[in-house]
Amino acid sequence: MSQWRELARSGLWSNNPALVQLLGLCPLLAVSGSIVNALGLALATLMVMVGASTAISLIRHQVPTAVRLPAFVMVIAAFVTCAELLMAAYAYPLYQVLGIFIPLIVTNCAILGRADAFASRQPVLPAAIDGLMMGLGFGAVLVLLGALRELLGQGTLFSDMALLFGPQAANWQLTIADDYQFLFFILPPGAFFVAGMLIALKNVIDQHSVARARPVTAAPRIERRVRVTGTIK
Repeated sequence: MSQWRELARSGLWSNNPALVQLLGLCPLLAVSGSIVNALGLALATLMVMVGASTAISLIRHQVPTAVRLPAFVMVIAAFVTCAELLMAAYAYPLYQVLGIFIPLIVTNCAILGRADAFASRQPVLPAAIDGLMMGLGFGAVLVLLGALRELLGQGTLFSDMALLFGPQAANWQLTIADDYQFLFFILPPGAFFVAGMLIALKNVIDQHSVARARPVTAAPRIERRVRVTGTIK
């Protein structure tokens, strides 16, 4: 259980692809203008990471070292194609909104880097769990970034969820502020700003956790000796 706990902690927090490794920032910053866009890309990325990690672990002994990276890219591209076709079939409006960023999952360094560093050296089950946790960690940051940008930029939450979940999600929108728009958070500079704040917040939490875990040493006791001199009569 300690191995699975460490894999979960690494993917979700201590080695998070978006907050620690700073990989996959192009789609992370470009697509996170709203929750629905972020959630759609997060689900597609999660599917690719789990599938690619599992497949690469299965074929790790059959792939020669000389063609390892091209073979891994081909495996990732196959799963990206599957995710793209599924989204086009079941969430076509969102597929049109995300556009080129679905095929660009192939170039996501978080997927290729983790496949080369972990999945190609581990059995199937640890590789699949690592892909799941890394995908969940990346997706969580993506959705949180989308929620903050949508809230700060438009004053709403869960707008246009019908793009992903169909007409039954048309009434899911929460309006926090009417007739409100802050263009800075909708545009790319706002994405950089909010992402930087999330990274800074994580660093502060980590530093606080380390400080609390550090054993408290008692201050050394200082003995003061007072020399008394007197006159004997």
